[in-house]
Amino acid sequence: MARCTNCNYKWKAKEIWAIGFSKKGKDCPNCGVRQYISSKTQRAFTLGNLSLIFIVILPFVIKLSEKDEPFW
Repeated sequence: MARCTNCNYKWKAKEIWAIGFSKKGKDCPNCGVRQYISSKTQRAFTLGNLSLIFIVILPFVIKLSEKDEPFW
């Protein structure tokens, strides 16, 4: 599961889904620091297949970043 890069809070699956579909990131529910999907994870999603299996494992493979990183 994804963890906050600031306070190491373990995000719940529902929170990860929310950030996964957000273009502006989300605030950590614990410390309030804005978190974004890392560029490495963004690239993997783009190259990946949006099959049912991929959607199910999303909460377990997502990585977070404190910066809004460029896609490439």
